[in-house]
Amino acid sequence: MTGATGRPPRIVAIADTDSYVKWAAALLGAEGERADAALLVLETPLVVSDAQLASALAGSGLARDRVERIAHDRLAGRLADLRPDAVVLGARGPLVRVLAREIAELQPRPVLVTGLPGISIPATRKAVVYRLQCDLFVVHSRREVRDFGALSARTGYTHRYALATLPFARGAAGAAGAAAAGTRAGATDLVFATQAKVPADREDRLRIARLLVAAAQADPSRRVVVKLRAAAGEHQTHVERDGYPELLATLGALPPNLVTSTAPMARALASAEGLVTVSSTAAIEAIAGGVPVIALDMFGVSAGLINETLADADLLAGESDVIARRFRHPDPEWLDENYFHPPAADDWTQVLARLIARRADGALPPRAPFARRGGALRDAWERRIALGRGDRSASGAVAYAIGMPARAAVRLANRARRALRRGVDAGTGAVASATAGRPEEAGDLVRGEADRRLRAGR
Repeated sequence: MTGATGRPPRIVAIADTDSYVKWAAALLGAEGERADAALLVLETPLVVSDAQLASALAGSGLARDRVERIAHDRLAGRLADLRPDAVVLGARGPLVRVLAREIAELQPRPVLVTGLPGISIPATRKAVVYRLQCDLFVVHSRREVRDFGALSARTGYTHRYALATLPFARGAAGAAGAAAAGTRAGATDLVFATQAKVPADREDRLRIARLLVAAAQADPSRRVVVKLRAAAGEHQTHVERDGYPELLATLGALPPNLVTSTAPMARALASAEGLVTVSSTAAIEAIAGGVPVIALDMFGVSAGLINETLADADLLAGESDVIARRFRHPDPEWLDENYFHPPAADDWTQVLARLIARRADGALPPRAPFARRGGALRDAWERRIALGRGDRSASGAVAYAIGMPARAAVRLANRARRALRRGVDAGTGAVASATAGRPEEAGDLVRGEADRRLRAGR
């Protein structure tokens, strides 16, 4: 891969939150001298702390002197100075939409690359729509290429998808034979990978907390490590309610071998006998290192739990299995389609090289964003919501002053409509009868609800 002058291409990543900073740093760090790589950590309400940044960079291959923090109002100028051939947008969907719109105005326009930092099955419409203005969408398994491609074909929201090994699955030569590896010497910890949004219900999260206590009590000689995504006061990509330290504190005196940790996941896995999670991408990192996994089956399997692909790997197990530490290795037939394809199958750098060459020839057409109503005021509103106080523009302040009361009114009206609809449905069963036997119309209702929720973004 070469840049416009025969040199290694200059690729600048922009990221803000813990998972996206880790993903972007590892994605570019793996390129080594094949790319002139840099990472700009954008100041947003959820930006990583210094400790989170250090953890994200550990083992990424990207040197600390290639990373700088930057405010949004300096971003365009900094990119103009760097003159990147490509920009990787590693951020939540709403922020990617804002940044892609702005960077598309640069001359010459860099190639815009985006992606998701972990397990992305099921493919979701909002993940695609928010990133429509990007030239390349990086995914991490053959199944993701297939499923996102099928989603684009169904919806008409076309993307150019390319495959890259998930950074945390690299060097996984032992994954296929991990089941035969036996117990890992000196590794005795049960590591639980927490998630901010899964499961969402407080009672479900309390159930997991109680399970962790029971697992620690079952064998006081071995630790149960609750691997947290952030220390107190730090932010995560997704807002966490009902965090595990708080939940565990409600359960009274805890076993001394039940501990919490904010160390990098790689360090936690180094002493792990096995990993427990609902659906964290840490499961992929564990498999890559030959660490067996339990994906909790306590809440079923669903798109909302993001655990369908782990279920296909035959990693589901229950509470008694956790307490007995009956960890599992994935079905070998699952590996190739799901994150453990041969490195030679990766094509994202080849596709990017072609796009950079087209850009150099002036033959890279711009991509249109998702069409929305509202014009410049809508743009300013979206920028203010994505950046928070990081947006210091007058237009953002005006849009916020107008938009917040308007949004409150719309939400109030929607709640009233839903309450009225529930009352009607309870009396007549109208919605159930209207969609019974007509799955295509029920699907239209689901897609309409998804449209209304696009703002939440992934």
